[in-house]
Amino acid sequence: QVQLEESGGGLAQAGGSLTLSCVASGSIFSINPMGWYRQAPGKQRELVATIIRGNGDRTNYADSVVGRFTISRDNGKKTVVLQMNNLKPEDTAVYYCYLDRWGSDYWGKGTLVTVSS
Repeated sequence: QVQLEESGGGLAQAGGSLTLSCVASGSIFSINPMGWYRQAPGKQRELVATIIRGNGDRTNYADSVVGRFTISRDNGKKTVVLQMNNLKPEDTAVYYCYLDRWGSDYWGKGTLVTVSS
């Protein structure tokens, strides 16, 4: 059984930075996509960024975070990291770590990010 545990959320000012980390327990593979989604109050959960590590990293970002957020992955440590720079108030949300393990979805419990203006 795979479990995901996030850390690193908190409060930041607009223009500031935060780093989110997610550690997976259990057996995962570099080809299994991992990433981050977020859900703001009253809104649907949305993709933030995903990463697949094969011969090279394949990443995918939401348009709203391109140029500001960077996703990275360490398969040896079973971690995925989201570096968030130039934060905006609209980035305020609960951020969820995500893993697609051979078609089965796994989610962390979420970590709250609040960006003040």
